[in-house]
Amino acid sequence: MDAEVVQLSPRELFGLDLKIKRHAVLCSVGFLILLPLGSLVARYLRTFTRGWFWPHALIQFVIAGPVIFAGWALAHQAVNIIPGQNFNDKHKKIGLALLILYLMQLMLGLFIHFVKLPFMGGHRPPQNYFHAILGLAIIALAFYQVHYGINTEWIFYTGIIIDPRAMHAWTALIVVFWVLYALGLALLPRQYKQESEGRMRAREEEKAI
Repeated sequence: MDAEVVQLSPRELFGLDLKIKRHAVLCSVGFLILLPLGSLVARYLRTFTRGWFWPHALIQFVIAGPVIFAGWALAHQAVNIIPGQNFNDKHKKIGLALLILYLMQLMLGLFIHFVKLPFMGGHRPPQNYFHAILGLAIIALAFYQVHYGINTEWIFYTGIIIDPRAMHAWTALIVVFWVLYALGLALLPRQYKQESEGRMRAREEEKAI
């Protein structure tokens, strides 16, 4: 990091500290709890109910969206307290990238759900796979971002070592998510079988017409 030394008043320091803490909490909840939860909902529910999309969308957009946007806005406000600090280090650049990727993922999810390509013959189009891979990439990058924020960014700007319980929580969240997601992959054969049966029923209905 190559930030300039800037003198802040006690009031500005208090405001900066408060915004950074709130930003950390909101973005951690949004990216490390809500987005992984929405991903797991899609991974597990889709093999048991055709109505899995709406719980998934509710978590990923309606609930996680305001939390993530609020967390990002607080970071932007905190950065503006210190002149010349916009996107001057890795944490800030990754934060912007995560926001852009999250918005892209939302738009892609809506496109996949509401726009059905007729030439795929009922088969899963490539964008479905890309949506899943991008979602996992966002979650993985978010875990790295929070880790970097806790162990580097926070210490650099405050000089305070964060409570070790924060890293314990980070470790627990990353282990729980990837273990549950890996276990959910065991449902893929069931999912593919259901999709194959659905295509067969569609062909039979077309022949009947």
